[in-house]
Amino acid sequence: MIAGRQEITREKCPEILKTFEPHISALVVQEAEHGDAEATQKRLSAISKIPVLFISDEAERLALLLIKDGPIPEQYPEDALHIAVATVNGMDYLLTWNFTHINNAQMKAKIISLVEAKGYQCPTICSPEELLGE
Repeated sequence: MIAGRQEITREKCPEILKTFEPHISALVVQEAEHGDAEATQKRLSAISKIPVLFISDEAERLALLLIKDGPIPEQYPEDALHIAVATVNGMDYLLTWNFTHINNAQMKAKIISLVEAKGYQCPTICSPEELLGE
């Protein structure tokens, strides 16, 4: 499944880059830096021209609330931070393959409810495939 998702991401990336104004969080850059050296270089090259959203204090506070008051398990703070960074930066969409803690019907409903209760507009959470209506 992981290889399939990676392939879909590679296929859809050019269309997403053409159609939308993508941003990535500093957390994505950190994640891309881990693993096999050759694969790391390919990932970093692929994201090198995409603007980076930095992790602000506001995002960290929202991430903590997503864990403390909300649906994200405390052992997955990165998941909460992905949501919070996209939210506080006013992103329209949050693309993710994380169907466990972010992109599933039950989690999305809880995330949206908490984010909106805190006065934010929650980005639409979806996979790259879903974003393009496939």
